[in-house]
Amino acid sequence: MATRHGINWDKALALYAAERDAFIGRMPRSRELSAAAANHLLFGVPLHWMDDWSTPFSLYVAAAQGARFRDVDGHDYVDFCLGDTGAMFGHSPKPVAAAIARQAERGYTAMLPSEDGVWVAEELARRFGLPYWQFALSASDANRFAIRWARAITGRSKVLIFNGCYHGTVDDVFVDLVDGRPQTRDSLLGQVYDITQHTRSVEFNDLAALEAALQDGEVACLLAEPAMTNIGMVLPQPGFWPAAQELCKRYGTLLLIDETHTISSGPGGYTRAHGLEPDLLVVGKPVAGGVPCAVYGFSVELARQAEAVKRSAPPGHSGIGTTLTANLLAMAAMRANLAEVMTDDAYRYMFGLAERLAEGLRRVIDAQRLPWCVTGIGARTEFQFAAAPPRNGSEAERILDSELEHIVHLFLLNRGLLITPFHNMMLVCPDTTPAEVDRLVAAFAAFVAAVR
Repeated sequence: MATRHGINWDKALALYAAERDAFIGRMPRSRELSAAAANHLLFGVPLHWMDDWSTPFSLYVAAAQGARFRDVDGHDYVDFCLGDTGAMFGHSPKPVAAAIARQAERGYTAMLPSEDGVWVAEELARRFGLPYWQFALSASDANRFAIRWARAITGRSKVLIFNGCYHGTVDDVFVDLVDGRPQTRDSLLGQVYDITQHTRSVEFNDLAALEAALQDGEVACLLAEPAMTNIGMVLPQPGFWPAAQELCKRYGTLLLIDETHTISSGPGGYTRAHGLEPDLLVVGKPVAGGVPCAVYGFSVELARQAEAVKRSAPPGHSGIGTTLTANLLAMAAMRANLAEVMTDDAYRYMFGLAERLAEGLRRVIDAQRLPWCVTGIGARTEFQFAAAPPRNGSEAERILDSELEHIVHLFLLNRGLLITPFHNMMLVCPDTTPAEVDRLVAAFAAFVAAVR
């Protein structure tokens, strides 16, 4: 009998084959649309990431509302993926939908400010503690722009990231540690120069390595999630961030915190929940209720330096921002989301549900004596194929198993439960119910029983 991560691998493969057949039999319209899409869409999907799911062909969505969606074949699902955080507060929240409808009759974009932008900036300052803000269309752009500001302000060229990080499609961050040495990530397409010339990579939670990378004074900024989320969840060890912040200050390196996923920690993100003091901060995906938008904030000192750098530069385009940045529609959506959806009460409810989910998953894992663990940050929960949570990106990468993930995900999907296709991340939103959480736990238990 072949075993893998504590399960019977032969049973798992047989189960996967049966689940694929079941999916194919239940999805005639999705199959038709997938075949038609192959004629004109690269890889048969509008974005090649949409081909990364565990399904034999794409699952097509007909409508989504709150914590649920329906596919084109009429099947209903409880959504624990929520657009990989983009819909973290539910699909089409009513206040956001109403704001979009109102603004749609008043204009989409004008390259001029609106009153909503003033309100949003004040609210962002209140929540996150950074007083000055700018906008972008995605966290990728916000991170890219923040890096440019950091380099311009400090006069330094290098960026430091943690091994295994993900900060969107920013080329500067695609550097991995391979046998302890940094190299441009193999999967990065079309890159023609060696990114390691200007990007350094160290392991998360390794203070000695962090200081070694900073001490020559050449690093403009440390770009980091406060807890790693995209290679599987990696939490900071006690005392890591206070010490890391002190090292950044000591060596004149700006701290750029990316809260795009860790906004699950609370209304002010991990930053306010745990007392971090970044120089720059980025939030993307969910901040406008799912409408494309991102924000990035500056400390007082850094804002003054940014203004001075821009005013002293030659005339012309700064390379920061796009025509549709801070468009009227996105600003209206963000104001509604911050005011009426992304509230303290919503977070309290989500935290309770996430804890209920984590406890349920742990009970199943313990009862079956699986060498797995459960990790969480606020509204975000993940089960991982290791007895203890990983401490850095290398450990997290070693326990990833895309084949096993696909089997679990497809089993759940065929039972009306969607989780994120990348590793085993699950989110709850204000519309998720305790009964739906229990349903996910029960399906997880059924999977484990089938392969144990």
